[in-house]
Amino acid sequence: MAVVRARNSDIDMLARLLRAEAEGEGEMGMLLVGNVGVNRIRANCSDFKGLRTIPQMINQPHAFEALQHGMYYQRARDKERRLARRVVNGERYWPAKYSLWYFRPGTAEAPQACPPTWYNQPHVGRYKLHCFYEPTGQECENVYNVY
Repeated sequence: MAVVRARNSDIDMLARLLRAEAEGEGEMGMLLVGNVGVNRIRANCSDFKGLRTIPQMINQPHAFEALQHGMYYQRARDKERRLARRVVNGERYWPAKYSLWYFRPGTAEAPQACPPTWYNQPHVGRYKLHCFYEPTGQECENVYNVY
């Protein structure tokens, strides 16, 4: 059962985002990006108050760098659609299980260490090149109660 509503067009949008943000990090990297997106819709806190849909989450200003690049605008592929459905259906993985933020410090050729905080939230883990940050309970208690 879906934990957020998703029409086929929403699944396509999410699939394109997963690919554009984390294709180089494999299936797990793409699932983690999807976890963060679903958390943003469900948590209703911090910078993500009022987000209720996948299009709102993806099109939130300055939320995803991938929207500035061509790969996001390519057609969705079946592989990423399957991954998008998995996260919409509630699959969650550490370090994105409760995370609302992630980013890749440095470049693929010269990765850098994860800063201890991002948007004043603590670092909880790294997957390949991406660092993940989850809010404190004071900042967003609801993210820990969304499923």
